[in-house]
Amino acid sequence: MLIQTRSIVVEKGHSAQIIERFSAPGPLEEMPGLIDISVALNKKGKDNEEVLIVIRWESEDAWKNWEKSDAHLQGHRNSRGQEKPAYILSTAVNMYEVQKVKEGKVYEK
Repeated sequence: MLIQTRSIVVEKGHSAQIIERFSAPGPLEEMPGLIDISVALNKKGKDNEEVLIVIRWESEDAWKNWEKSDAHLQGHRNSRGQEKPAYILSTAVNMYEVQKVKEGKVYEK
């Protein structure tokens, strides 16, 4: 399993725009190998908020197929040359190869 995280820090009061963007339906959900997408909000900062997007893939190959898909490439072409909104303070993207999954009681049948 491969996990991609995207942490987007925005000025206080602007997290809804980011949450809406990453919660809206899109071609990503149709990709084979996508497990799920979680969108979380951390409002504890005094002057900013953090939106964390966690995307889980069955494998690195599934993620690579998304990266080279027409839908993904077209999305980047459409946004080329556009400035990021001023309320976005920082963005960090990380990839993790899952080493172990321990299921909780909710998964027991």
